[in-house]
Amino acid sequence: MGTPIIDDELWALIEPLLSPPKPRRQKYPGRPPVSNRAALNGILFVFKTGIRWCDLSTKLGFGSGPTCWRRLRDWQKAGVWIRLHQLLLDKLREAGELDFSRAAVDSWSVRAVGAGGKTGPNPTDRSRPGSKHHILVDANGIPVSAILTGANHTDLTQLLPLVAAIPPIRGVRGRPLLKPKVIFADRGYDSEPHRQGLRERGIKSVFARRRTEHGSGLGKFRWVVERTHAWLHNFRRLRIRFERRADIHEAFLKLGCSLVCWNIFRRAEPPF
Repeated sequence: MGTPIIDDELWALIEPLLSPPKPRRQKYPGRPPVSNRAALNGILFVFKTGIRWCDLSTKLGFGSGPTCWRRLRDWQKAGVWIRLHQLLLDKLREAGELDFSRAAVDSWSVRAVGAGGKTGPNPTDRSRPGSKHHILVDANGIPVSAILTGANHTDLTQLLPLVAAIPPIRGVRGRPLLKPKVIFADRGYDSEPHRQGLRERGIKSVFARRRTEHGSGLGKFRWVVERTHAWLHNFRRLRIRFERRADIHEAFLKLGCSLVCWNIFRRAEPPF
């Protein structure tokens, strides 16, 4: 196998989530399959560099591009990335890094080359095909839930779905965390019915008002979600959407959230 991208500690968390390889035939077994770890390294190489699947060289020891693509598709279908994200959220809560005293929501539009599922005309990009990454983060910028939609979906339509997508976060004894106490958002989320929807869920809403002067003062609470978007777009495959299939891009979005959680968890770990 080539130079490893995934470290041993993270691999120890991911490996139990993956399905075991199929048993090989006794007669004419063919070439041995690419290991799951090598395929995952290939997926991460494409994810971080943004190269095309067909340009992934087998000389790197990660397997071919089509092989890594199929593993990513199968693992997304099996819910591997959702379970990995939830596992890392549990670990962050156990480490005392998760702060649900408040949360922030925001979205980011990306161009979709070749269109595909969950794309739409981007009103900020001359109506070219695009997608939106909607995320909800805690007070420290940890991505808790993420949704992919077309770029023509307004932000406020995904507010309640983002709250509903929050997984039960365990990690310590007692009831799991299911909702933040307060949600901060910009004026794109200003809607009285949505405020009422949050109140019914026991969540206080602090949204900037439309048709008011800029400078609401919410930036000191909201900046964490913009920073998290910047973290996610360090992965070049999330800056521009090249995948026609929505499930493949959703897999990258969930994988990106998991890697951000892992980086925060490693930073929180004691050095000994």
